[in-house]
Amino acid sequence: MLELITANKRRSALLIAAFVLLTVAVGLLVGLLVGKALLVTLIALGVAAAMSAVSYWKADAIALAVSRAVPADPVEYRRLHNLVEGLCIASGLPKPRVYVVNDPAPNAFATGRNPKHAALAVTTGLLERMNRVELEGVVAHELSHIRNYDILVSTLAVTLVGAVALVSELTIRMMWWNGGRVRRAGDRDDTGNPVAVVGFAMLAIAPLFARMMQAAVSRQRETLADVSACHMTRYPPGLVSALEKLRDDTTVTHSATSATAHLWIEQPLSGVGDSGRLGWLHRMYSTHPPIEERIELLREL
Repeated sequence: MLELITANKRRSALLIAAFVLLTVAVGLLVGLLVGKALLVTLIALGVAAAMSAVSYWKADAIALAVSRAVPADPVEYRRLHNLVEGLCIASGLPKPRVYVVNDPAPNAFATGRNPKHAALAVTTGLLERMNRVELEGVVAHELSHIRNYDILVSTLAVTLVGAVALVSELTIRMMWWNGGRVRRAGDRDDTGNPVAVVGFAMLAIAPLFARMMQAAVSRQRETLADVSACHMTRYPPGLVSALEKLRDDTTVTHSATSATAHLWIEQPLSGVGDSGRLGWLHRMYSTHPPIEERIELLREL
């Protein structure tokens, strides 16, 4: 288990480094196209840094608002509060803020920049379908994300994806399509320049690579959180049973979006389970590893 934890942390650090390098590469490419490589590269880094700073301080509030989460009443949701308090005491974590999302799909997520400023949210569907040991496994999984600072890593990854996509799209619009307007006298003509054509192609592909790396960060962190949760509860069958229920449930989590999909314990959006001709493409962009693989791994503990 310790080897898995160490390997996952190392992979996540490498992927974040790859995000930064991709951001610099996009900025450098744009700079070469406009003739100001150093200046544009520095601007790209500045945009990424600014977006990361904003998300660091406001990511939890944004995620909770987007998911329509409300504070869990301590009396109405006493069982949930008791489970969170017990696991936090056992693992030495400060108790996070506890929220409930009115959604029939069983799911849960954690958010925040560090253990002292964290929040945990579960759907009403999860509370209705999980027994105590299963709910404990899910809560331990989310607390593991908080303890391992997974939320901070995922937030930075998403932010850098946004920076790459923003810079790429703006550059393509300004240099190729002129912002969607008709051609004017004096506009540059790059249609016959092979370097420009390659540059535009790379700018179009860069956001796709960024999304793939974002998914890879999330998949590694989900596996780590599963193992850490079993270490926290000392009872792997509880989380295994919970994951089996999540696997058998096909309800789409309507409170989730593509921006927050990586936060949930299970892939919340439809499509990734497709097994048709494009199944490999869905899996490539899935923010979670196949749930059956997660179950098999936990059964080996």
